[in-house]
Amino acid sequence: MAIKFPLTCLWVTLLATGITSAALAASAPSTADNSASGYNQPPKNILDVMRAPSPPVPVVSPTHDRMLLVSWQDYPSISRVAAPFLRLAGVRVEPKNHSKHDTPGGYGITPCASSFELVHIASGAQTHIALPADACPNRPLWSADGKRFAFENVTANAVELWIGDASSGAIHRVPGAHLNPMLEDQMQWMPDQKTLLVKLVPSRMGPPPPEPAIPAGPSIQESGGGKGQSSTYENRDTLGNRHDEDLFDYYAASQLALVDANSLAITPVGAAGRYESLAAAPDGRHLLVTSIRKPYSYVTTFDRFPHEVEIWDLSKRQNIAVHHVASLPLADRVPIGGVALGPRDFSWRATEPATLIWAEALDGGDWKTEVPARDKLMLLKAPFNTAALEITRTEQRYAGISWTEQAGLALMHQYDRNRHWRRSFLIDADDPQQKPRLLWDLSTDEKYANPGTPVKRQLPNGAWVLRQDGDSIFLSGAGASPDGDRPFLDKLDLKTLKSERLFRSDKTSYEQFLGFAGADAHSFLTWRQSVIDPPNAFLRTIGAPLDAAAGEAAFASSSAAITHIPDPTPVVREIKKRLVKYKRDDGLDLSFTLYTPPGYREGQRVPTILYAYPLDYADASKAGQTTGSQETFTRLRQYRLLLLAGYAIIDNAAFPIVGDPKKAYDSYMEQLVGDAKAAVDEAVRLGVADPDRIGVTGHSHGALMTANLLAHSDLFRAGVATSGSYNKTLTPFGFQNEQRSVWDAQDVYLKVSPFFFADKMKTPLLIVHGADDANPGTTPLQASKLYEAIRGNGGTTRLVLLPHEPHWYSAMESNQQLVYEMLRWFDTYVKNAPPRAPDARQPSSAGVFLQKS
Repeated sequence: MAIKFPLTCLWVTLLATGITSAALAASAPSTADNSASGYNQPPKNILDVMRAPSPPVPVVSPTHDRMLLVSWQDYPSISRVAAPFLRLAGVRVEPKNHSKHDTPGGYGITPCASSFELVHIASGAQTHIALPADACPNRPLWSADGKRFAFENVTANAVELWIGDASSGAIHRVPGAHLNPMLEDQMQWMPDQKTLLVKLVPSRMGPPPPEPAIPAGPSIQESGGGKGQSSTYENRDTLGNRHDEDLFDYYAASQLALVDANSLAITPVGAAGRYESLAAAPDGRHLLVTSIRKPYSYVTTFDRFPHEVEIWDLSKRQNIAVHHVASLPLADRVPIGGVALGPRDFSWRATEPATLIWAEALDGGDWKTEVPARDKLMLLKAPFNTAALEITRTEQRYAGISWTEQAGLALMHQYDRNRHWRRSFLIDADDPQQKPRLLWDLSTDEKYANPGTPVKRQLPNGAWVLRQDGDSIFLSGAGASPDGDRPFLDKLDLKTLKSERLFRSDKTSYEQFLGFAGADAHSFLTWRQSVIDPPNAFLRTIGAPLDAAAGEAAFASSSAAITHIPDPTPVVREIKKRLVKYKRDDGLDLSFTLYTPPGYREGQRVPTILYAYPLDYADASKAGQTTGSQETFTRLRQYRLLLLAGYAIIDNAAFPIVGDPKKAYDSYMEQLVGDAKAAVDEAVRLGVADPDRIGVTGHSHGALMTANLLAHSDLFRAGVATSGSYNKTLTPFGFQNEQRSVWDAQDVYLKVSPFFFADKMKTPLLIVHGADDANPGTTPLQASKLYEAIRGNGGTTRLVLLPHEPHWYSAMESNQQLVYEMLRWFDTYVKNAPPRAPDARQPSSAGVFLQKS
């Protein structure tokens, strides 16, 4: 049952002088005002869609003979979201059950799964898995042999461990296994696939350290010189005093243990400690263990605390042998976008029993430094009693390695932050003298020519390798094209570097590769959906060769449905959508998806809302590439729900900010307004948008966009900004891809901050924010100060602070309130807005006037 809050307890009633609550209520009679409970609701037709179940998602076993269909709870109750939590060095932990309160960075409560269905792929037979009453399970984790799956279940007092049988669907709770997910890596299958390695809450811990009645002393921080740009972390989620340190020690402590999946017996491993990451070597004997040690920092999160990196030998459980790998010092002065000094990015070589790989910076961890090589890649083999061997050096930052099934052969990736560029090389780890062979060399913003992601398979010991067929690997990608995404499956010959297309989604659906269905590559699983068909699993079989056009599949394939998931919201199928392509004034190609409401008649002008999220590009040719698909199953969330109230939606309008990454934001405002004007002009030209009734909304960086468009253009009648950052001087060491500090580019920081243009914001702006937002740069203070600035300058505004919500809003009550607020605001100032005077206009930041569309 949801917690009820009296209206006076909610921070949702701050109104500007330009509008009264009575006027809002009079102009929006369709919304239900539940002021007795403190939360409001949108109309019933919108509520019905919000409350409908979502289509499940597939979790396929590594052996691809079974899958779990997992249905998720879209919106938990406010009672769950409001559970008390502690802020401990970047982690939010609920003290009652040791669970993590939300995702890293405060992006939202991890949703509970509402049901599991076990599907036998060959027959399509389904088995319902009987979850415990009031269960809150997380995503299940398959064993590599496909015989079992494990999952966590969050209860009021503990995070339980459950194990399921893939043949019968029977599940069992492991008695006494209370997981500690605070620092993650709390559950993984060991290489024997019969045992789980877990982090448990230590037994006999006693109560947590009490807060001292009298402070032991002041909280002190000191800097002895040298740059420390990590201060952009949000201070309220970092440690603040000695008591916070004690609480961190208490809740971060875990006991490593092995759980037998057959007997459910628990065997402790080693002593309790503050263990962060764990990784078992393919041999099942060696374990990479990273633990946190003191001194702590009050300006950074736990991942920058000092660490010990060790290899444990588990062959003698009672007397674990330890090999010391590295002692990593406090890393609280890492340059923005840089990396810490010393060994990092540890991983085991998948094709050897126990060979450790890691990278080390050669440029001081600072991407601004000009050096011939940024990183070196190191290798250390068991028994770890010799010096590490350098495999290769990377010209740019090391970005990971993927091992093939062939001994020594691996795919190694690099990333150039300055150019938005990535390169991938084939390397022979057993022959460091052999020069790496370049495989891919392209912009990270490239979509049309993106080769896709190598398909992996899990070895019997659980290690992941690139799936091979002779000298070939397989690539699965989104298949971006000027007409939208069409997912594909390719086969790439590593000797000739030539590829052939095995499958490509047709133009009337959106069909993604899930995995191969057997030992060979002739049949595979897909997840198919269309505008009118909900997502379902299909089995495809590759047939005869075709005389195919460029980019199309070179082989015929047949398909058969495995699942038959029904449409949970048939009313949404009345909504139409289409891809719209157009150009910015400077000739840059742009696009958006245009949604029209149920019952829309062609040529009818209706009130319209634009949604966008600006993205930074180093290359104009990449900025105009189309992404997304108009063939996906339409689902409505947040602002899209207003389609059911008669609005058209200009959705995901392309808003590129193009330029040298070192100074792209010099022209941010001009490009922002140009992007908006191009989208609005096109929607008006199509005969859908009424130029006198257009609103704009955006979230996070899109909220900054929204406020700036109201301050610097007259294109919109009203705006809704959610969880934004409006004064960039409060994030002085950079934002988005802006790499300069406020001291390097003070004019840029002021220019992009709508707070400093609040006196020009006469267009109504609704500001919504999560009261517990932990995202760096978007603290609730940002919303409160912009509200005060607009109000103080006589503007029309409203501030809604959603209790207990982080950066993204989780609770059903909060999301209902959000839609209610958006609908009232846009109904008042967009749908029912009077025509504007012919000469109404506002000056732009460049000093020119933007005429009404």
